[in-house]
Amino acid sequence: MNLRDHAIRPRTAAIVAGWLSAIASAAAAAAVMTSGLAPDFTLHSVAGSNLRLREQRGQVVMLNFWASWCGPCRQEMPHLDRLYEKYRASGFQLLGVNVDDDIGNASGLSTKLGLHFPVLLDTEKKVSHLYDLSTMPSTVLIDRDGRVRYIHRGYKDGYEQTYEEQIRELLRE
Repeated sequence: MNLRDHAIRPRTAAIVAGWLSAIASAAAAAAVMTSGLAPDFTLHSVAGSNLRLREQRGQVVMLNFWASWCGPCRQEMPHLDRLYEKYRASGFQLLGVNVDDDIGNASGLSTKLGLHFPVLLDTEKKVSHLYDLSTMPSTVLIDRDGRVRYIHRGYKDGYEQTYEEQIRELLRE
């Protein structure tokens, strides 16, 4: 072993320690989110009324954070609407939380897509910051007791199958 090897090892160890710290912090943040009560909020809906999350207790709730400029969000919406229609009579509530600055974008897209679930307006991004969500779309599943059980960031074809399995699981509890 030469002197150069000694210089590289501490630097490598510091880099690895930094990565491990970042991974641990991310895991801790996710664990906090999925172990406790969902942060309560009240938002104005596209339909004109206010809706408060706490008033949904007793139902399985899906919060879907989306924006009109987000391609995967637009792709996911029809799938979410089908899940809402299929399970709402069983105690399932889907709340689409739109983060567009212009409420006309949210209203226009929800009308164009024929969405049946409530679309809430988070123009100031207070709720998306409350949930620490920066990826669009992001989906949070909350059980009947108001606890966050699942968090999904992003969307790819097939995610709706996972959503459906998790919704059914939470409805059975």
